[in-house]
Amino acid sequence: MTMQNITIIGDGGWGTALGLHLHQQGRHVRLWGPFPEVIGKIQTSGENQLYLPGIKLPPELAWTSDIDAAAADADLIVLAVPSKFCRAVFDRFRGRLPDDCPLLSVSKGLDAETGRRLTELAAEFFPNHPLAALSGPSLADEVARQMPTAAVIAGPDPLARRLQKVFMGPRFRIYTSSDIIGVELGGALKNVIALAVGAGDGLGFGDNTRAALITRGLVEMTRLGCALGARRETFAGLSGMGDLIVTCTSRLSRNRTVGERLGKGETIQQITGGMAQVAEGVTTCATARRLGREHRVRTPIIDEVHALIHGQTTPREAVRSLLERDARPES
Repeated sequence: MTMQNITIIGDGGWGTALGLHLHQQGRHVRLWGPFPEVIGKIQTSGENQLYLPGIKLPPELAWTSDIDAAAADADLIVLAVPSKFCRAVFDRFRGRLPDDCPLLSVSKGLDAETGRRLTELAAEFFPNHPLAALSGPSLADEVARQMPTAAVIAGPDPLARRLQKVFMGPRFRIYTSSDIIGVELGGALKNVIALAVGAGDGLGFGDNTRAALITRGLVEMTRLGCALGARRETFAGLSGMGDLIVTCTSRLSRNRTVGERLGKGETIQQITGGMAQVAEGVTTCATARRLGREHRVRTPIIDEVHALIHGQTTPREAVRSLLERDARPES
């Protein structure tokens, strides 16, 4: 199978950027979004003004809000829906996908209802489809502007290697991994740590604080990931440390920006009420905290982010709580 016809379920910035990249690789790309009026505006303007403004889109990209039209004749389906909408969207597509069509999850979150990774959730709705996941430091705007990027695709061979060939481009380098658990968890958990880093920035703290939160955040990600079956070394790679660095430091990072605004005194309701796009860490923090408790894993930064998001602490109280913890060896 050449995977020439590719459907992307999700019309957000990341789905759009990947669609543009795949088109530039010579693939036939169709993107699905749930709202006909949004799809119509994209088709008319040649730009996804809501989710990826400033990027001109070629007329060859196909856009639809029709489920059957989206799924028809697809050789590969890319799942690019924010995690909190995945369950509802997957249910709409249940039984409508071509038989045995591979699915690639590119979203970075967890199912809030069950704590499952998104490929696990997809397997529930699409049980006979091969599954893989793509993650890494890959800001949508930079990918769309063809800035050099590296990411990792995790899944069973030979599917991962086939997908590597599909997505590899002159400025988009793809590695493969068999650790789908670690790759997905790295992409999900780093968003929570980025909220903490952003809050520190909002409080006016400096580079020492940022470095401490990133480093100790990576420890928590690794600790929790290993308890859930991931390999430790995965978190030192693109989907762990790599994605953590860019999400915690980039001005393009929604999660870091939300954290910064929290640090400056805004409430989460004030922040998210005016956002068109989703900051995954806002919902993932509760799931990550619950998983930490279920598996008896220490997650102090994740715990403080959860308390901050849910109005149970203030940014300064969260910092004090982290600094006043009992002294212990670095591990």
